[in-house]
Amino acid sequence: MYLLALDEGTTSTRAVIFAEDGRTVASASTEFTQSFPQPGWVEHDAQEIWLTSSQVIGAALGRARLTKDDIRALGITNQRETTVVWDRQTGVPVGPAIVWQDGRGTDIAETLTEHTDEIRAITGLPVNTYFSAVKLMWMLREHDGLRGRAEAGELAFGTIDSWLIWNLTGGVHATDVTNASRTMLMDLRTGQWSDRMLELTGIPRAMLPEIKPSVGFFGEVSEGQLLRGTPITGVLGDQQAAAFGQCCYQPGDTKNTYGTGGFLLTNTGTDIPSSDSGLVSTVAYGREGSELTYALEGSIAVAGSLIQWLRDNLGLVRSSDEIEPLARSVSDNGDVYLVPAFSGLLAPHWRPDARGVLVGLTRFAGRGHIARAALESTAYQTAEVLDAMRADSGYDISEIRADGGMSLNNLLMQFQADLLGTPVIRSSTLESTALGAAFAAGLGCGLYSDLAELTQLWSADRTFEPERDRDWAQARMTRWSQAVERSLGWV
Repeated sequence: MYLLALDEGTTSTRAVIFAEDGRTVASASTEFTQSFPQPGWVEHDAQEIWLTSSQVIGAALGRARLTKDDIRALGITNQRETTVVWDRQTGVPVGPAIVWQDGRGTDIAETLTEHTDEIRAITGLPVNTYFSAVKLMWMLREHDGLRGRAEAGELAFGTIDSWLIWNLTGGVHATDVTNASRTMLMDLRTGQWSDRMLELTGIPRAMLPEIKPSVGFFGEVSEGQLLRGTPITGVLGDQQAAAFGQCCYQPGDTKNTYGTGGFLLTNTGTDIPSSDSGLVSTVAYGREGSELTYALEGSIAVAGSLIQWLRDNLGLVRSSDEIEPLARSVSDNGDVYLVPAFSGLLAPHWRPDARGVLVGLTRFAGRGHIARAALESTAYQTAEVLDAMRADSGYDISEIRADGGMSLNNLLMQFQADLLGTPVIRSSTLESTALGAAFAAGLGCGLYSDLAELTQLWSADRTFEPERDRDWAQARMTRWSQAVERSLGWV
């Protein structure tokens, strides 16, 4: 039997079919439209996301020459925090999906800042436009008549997992505990919606989906679809799914995903962590009949999307795979630094007033230096987060497991290991996010017996050992900090 993972990311939708031993059998993906209607705003068409999901499921089945009868279970993983509101009767969204990267609603977030400590104690999150609650509050304020319809129970709110579950099942309104933990509406201790957060935000409970464990039964795919009758038995937000696919099941296990953004996550077991350094407390995963497993996470808004920006907005390269050879054409960054704060900085700074800067330019600087500065920016941001992670988690973190498309870049991975002074282990399965969703679905449907069985399926592709001393790393981190300072306070 096989498992199918639907991996709905920030820029593309992918379906991956895995064999029981974790091997990738077939996959299909397609990009969807990115909309930037105003500076700092990012939107998606939720209908297009659903359409691409249906398309890639069919394409993956076709490439594998399989039918629904060969698929034991379906797992879902998704971009988190992105906010969708739709009509319960028609299933049609009331407007564009507001993406996690979107920075609107700063004035709304400011109205909540007097409750910052209380909100962090309940949800584990800082008050920021990053999280779904602020985006939803903005929609309820700005769309005429929306609040009345929401209070009357006519509208459904969900993150992308809920939107996909609704469409796949023909009307099940549910989310999993990892996605719910990113809304700024869930009580981190109970794994249920917080009455106090609904009071503070004014969000009607009637809009909210049911919160379920990540590993367990969500519903069956409805009639008229390719996977009709297939159970959905695993749902995880993308970064928790990547950690699940990397088999980070023990306290202290740490992974970093180099995707559209960058996301460092450390398992803290059943202890709810706290941070004094700008990290967020979140749920790593939940299983039926078990205590929740928690994590500390540092989120970086712009990583791989910076390369897309260099390609699409500046024309610096024609395709993303040209960036590494261009960066290797120079011996170092030429003292050029690129801080990609396109809609503010996330962890550990949490500065929505920051904007992107390219500093250190001289007549000596060329395309190669800018390409190298772009790659290195991801490593610098990760290093900042890892410093915070070590300070707050209490774990030494002697290695990091890496996945995501950017982890294919050997120059970046080696620079990252040198900067951190820590081995960076690239997974043999770069699509750890999809693998995590498949693992969760397999566990949820009984294909796998326990986490130990899953751990046996993980393997490494390559380990990048540090080759530089700490003085070298510290000098570069100091310079990076100077560049970050110049990005602050622009808005």
